[in-house]
Amino acid sequence: MIITTSEQIVGKRIVKTIGLARGNTIRARHVGRDIMAVLRTLVGGEISEYTKLLAEAREQALDRMEAEATRVGANAVVATRFSTSVVLGGAAELLAYGTAVIVEDQPDESA
Repeated sequence: MIITTSEQIVGKRIVKTIGLARGNTIRARHVGRDIMAVLRTLVGGEISEYTKLLAEAREQALDRMEAEATRVGANAVVATRFSTSVVLGGAAELLAYGTAVIVEDQPDESA
């Protein structure tokens, strides 16, 4: 499965557009992480607890988007984007979405 943020894939030709593929996850903050985050805001620097939480959420959303694209017969997803929204205090949704397509190798023009 090829997943890209661009609308085209070099060396490939889109032969069929299947439609929207998406995957999401909703994550809640953890009290222990919140305490560490508050302490980090006092001294500055990266809040690694939240960095790790969001990285895991992005990967899960991408995995779910890829599974949906595979389920509908796609072999690639183009124009992939991420979106976030607050669901309730302390919890947020991370959504990955793109266009599920079928691509084939592009014939070599120089031959």
